Amino acid sequence: MNSEENFVIAIHGGAQNKDRNTFTPEMEEAYKKGIEEALLTGWEVLNDDGPALDAVEAAVRVLEDNPLFNAGRGSAINCEKDTEQDAAIMDGKTLKAGSVAAIRFVKNPVSLARKVMETTEHVMLTGPGAEEFARRSGLELRPSEYFITQEKLEEFKNTLNHEKHTAGKGTVGAVALDKKGDLAAATSTGGLTNKLKGRVGDSPIIGAGTYANNEACAVSCTGDGEFIIRGVFAHLVYALIKFKNMSLHEALREVFRINGEGLKTEMGIIAVDRKADAELFYNTLPMYRGYRRNQEPAFLAIWEDEFRIE
Repeated sequence: MNSEENFVIAIHGGAQNKDRNTFTPEMEEAYKKGIEEALLTGWEVLNDDGPALDAVEAAVRVLEDNPLFNAGRGSAINCEKDTEQDAAIMDGKTLKAGSVAAIRFVKNPVSLARKVMETTEHVMLTGPGAEEFARRSGLELRPSEYFITQEKLEEFKNTLNHEKHTAGKGTVGAVALDKKGDLAAATSTGGLTNKLKGRVGDSPIIGAGTYANNEACAVSCTGDGEFIIRGVFAHLVYALIKFKNMSLHEALREVFRINGEGLKTEMGIIAVDRKADAELFYNTLPMYRGYRRNQEPAFLAIWEDEFRIE
């Protein structure tokens, strides 16, 4: 099968250390259904000969709309009992990218990031300026209450009794290769529970939490944003493939080795390459994840010791 016939999409709904005992069977099934819906939404775009950019945006939008995940609706609550979102998208063919940070009111931050990429000269817009751009662009807006869920309120209350800015980690992301051989990546997050107003994580920073380049791979990260920024991990995966001639699997394994010897952060990375290989690496207890290649069955999983094929 030649490269033009291959396509693949991988997604994640965040990686964080949670005790399995805190999950009921109903909760696990709900998370898997959320991952499955996002994965198949993106896969259908690719299967219908659509571009990787459309696929990753569509998949991430589904996760942003699902209150279970820490992005869009269901975002982490900051120290002012409000939410702020970050998102990015990147086109591996052109190396164009768009991102937004510390925004409110925008129902789907990933779509605003794409607007930045396609209709401005900039890569990143932040805060009120990005929100005003969303209004001018006609994107769907929501009041603050839309983004706050009871689950995230409970996380916020629990965080107040412990170390600040550590709980409620989570991110969603998608990476894809389309039938034309083009790669794309997208990442979206609500950030950390009880974070300072205006805090920006790795997700909207090109090369840190999000990166795509047709020469090698597309990458989306999740975990401790500050540490992922310092490690520039998304671009590091690309560099190891491009300049060290590593396979995708070898590159991610090396990134996690480097992380373990230096930053030692909780992290998850999903990546696909131009050969339609997909890798989903993480060092946390659960990572909500899945991928589907061509007409093969979809892989869906939360824990290390289980998986589900559809």
